[in-house]
Amino acid sequence: MRPIRLLTTLWIASLVLTGVATSSAQAQQITGTPGLPSATTTVDGNYLPSPPAKFGGVINLDAKDSKPYWPPNIVPPKGAPNVLLIMTDDQGYGVHGTFGGVIPTPNMDRIARMGLRYTQFHSTALCSPSRAALITGRNHHSVGFGVIAEMATGYPGYDSTIGVDNATIGRILQDNGYATSWFGKNHNTPAYQYSLAGPFNQWPSGMGFDYFYGFMGGETDQWTPWLFRGHEQIFPWKEEPGFNLITGMANDAIRYLNQVNASAPDKPFFLYYVPGGTHAPHQPTQEWIDKFKGKFDMGWNVMREQIFANQKRLGVIPANTKLTPWPDGQAEFGGAKLPKWETLNATEKKLFARQAEVFAAYVAYTDHEIGRVIQQIEDMGKLDNTLIIYISGDNGTSPEGSLIGTPFDMAAIQGVDVPVEDQIKF
Repeated sequence: MRPIRLLTTLWIASLVLTGVATSSAQAQQITGTPGLPSATTTVDGNYLPSPPAKFGGVINLDAKDSKPYWPPNIVPPKGAPNVLLIMTDDQGYGVHGTFGGVIPTPNMDRIARMGLRYTQFHSTALCSPSRAALITGRNHHSVGFGVIAEMATGYPGYDSTIGVDNATIGRILQDNGYATSWFGKNHNTPAYQYSLAGPFNQWPSGMGFDYFYGFMGGETDQWTPWLFRGHEQIFPWKEEPGFNLITGMANDAIRYLNQVNASAPDKPFFLYYVPGGTHAPHQPTQEWIDKFKGKFDMGWNVMREQIFANQKRLGVIPANTKLTPWPDGQAEFGGAKLPKWETLNATEKKLFARQAEVFAAYVAYTDHEIGRVIQQIEDMGKLDNTLIIYISGDNGTSPEGSLIGTPFDMAAIQGVDVPVEDQIKF
């Protein structure tokens, strides 16, 4: 047992726990009859795990002369809020309509209207590091994630291992009596521990999360995902025609919330919700793709100007901001030039507009399913006492397609560009 030493403030835990307990003495008062299994207590949270409660009964040589005593169950302070922590994947600052993008995201809009819209936020440039920093409150190098899990090197700060001296927000809230859960992407387990035989100390269950429903690694096929419930691999698409993980994880989160609410309605929850959208592969349903048909025929130059104007109007960029001049084919990026939209031929325009429609559909589809989870919390009557943090992306927008897109992101990652004439077939 060691004292908690947080180099970076775990702001969620602080808001949730210290903000509602008025004093240490008050926080540790036993509620109910001491010694009965129904008794509860709160803890000051200075240590993880909390020191074991002293035995308050009597032990003699004969059972009739003895008195049993159950330690009180740890619960959060009275009035402690629920927490829904949402983070999408690979979505840049200009993607959401909430921040000036041309893709409607009404559920992010809803949260923004109800609370605060942050315009400065520090993330890392990669998936695993941002996520490690988010769930621990520490610099990503301090918790083994100076790089993504698949590129770990085995050196300090780069071994993809969150050490025992680093508590996650899940562990802190779990040890304070919260129901903790993780839905979606887990990119913080060492790749060499992806085994159904364990060890599981670096899986969500070992990081303080009671329940896990999601996939391991940086990405997965959303139609037939590499999916786990707890430590068990599951295959829901075999029983559910048209299964897509974006909807599947929302369904499972709603089911989980109902179960917790039915079993212990007064127990607050911490739900970490991290869908694969919009990391590659981009796989929304056809229904959502159809909603965006023709929406990007104006091309990327005009769209860029529209987003810039929207952001100024919303005040999410300074009023005196100047748009960076278009490279106009002179600058090089990854060895390729950046053409203006009007210089493209008809086939290129058709392909690139279609790619944008699919990406936009994936953004909107993901936001829609997030909205279903938020609505479930409201339907349970718990929205007013729920802290919702909705983060737009763990880093910038998905780059796996290179400058011309791709029907298979693993090809582009290996430096293989699929020509436009071949892509159009897909």
